[in-house]
Amino acid sequence: MILFDSHAHINYEKYTEKDRDELAQAIEASEVGYVADIAFDLQSAALSVEHAAKYSWCYAVVGVHPHDVKDLDEDAIPLLKGLAKKPKVVAIGEIGLDYYRNLSPKEDQQRWFRRQIRLALELNMPIVIHDRESKGDTIRILKEEGVFESARTGRFSANPDTGNPDARVLLHCYSGSAEEAEKYVAMGATLSIAGPVTYKNNRRTIEVATRLPLAHLLIETDAPWLSPEPFRGKPNSSPFVAFTAKKVAEVRGISVEEVAAATCENAKRFYSIEN
Repeated sequence: MILFDSHAHINYEKYTEKDRDELAQAIEASEVGYVADIAFDLQSAALSVEHAAKYSWCYAVVGVHPHDVKDLDEDAIPLLKGLAKKPKVVAIGEIGLDYYRNLSPKEDQQRWFRRQIRLALELNMPIVIHDRESKGDTIRILKEEGVFESARTGRFSANPDTGNPDARVLLHCYSGSAEEAEKYVAMGATLSIAGPVTYKNNRRTIEVATRLPLAHLLIETDAPWLSPEPFRGKPNSSPFVAFTAKKVAEVRGISVEEVAAATCENAKRFYSIEN
């Protein structure tokens, strides 16, 4: 069984190099064969590129999180564009909107979200989305920027299992309703399920994990956050993605091996990883 942690932060700023070495050793001793190291600012993006070069199982995603866009200037897009062209950089992200904490002004969040979407469109790269309480602005902006139009989806093959278009846009750590999820999938989005699906009272995410076509689902840790049961409240780590896979298998009534195989292939297709 090979697992793909489609969203983690090995580049977390509080990790020491020793911490990262220990994380790498834990990953290599586990059933995790692939990890996407997701950036949140320019420094972490550069680190992700270094990690992708260092570890065979690591792939980099470069972009600036809505919390951090307040610190950007006009040099940001050229810098991101340069990083995006490095080996094993597979997407732009995580980008989006976060009105829950509002650590950057909404106007800045929206402006830099659009600019990073346009970079992804220019480079024909997948987009990893952070969406928290944006009141529909995230999807509205994605639509306005043409992410779900045929000019974009026509560049990628339709989903081989459902025939739905593929816009190569990933709603990471999805926490919305199953009804919304079905609409996103029909437009060409992919959704990722994280550790909260294991929480006893998280009925919404369990319903998403149950109802959505398996061909449109990925699994992730968002490590070091969102640890699954039985590690809730402790730092998360990529090997814990196995608990998310187990829960998805349980609610769907299939084997964990089937979930692992499907979500691994889905993530490899999303990130255009061929090996």
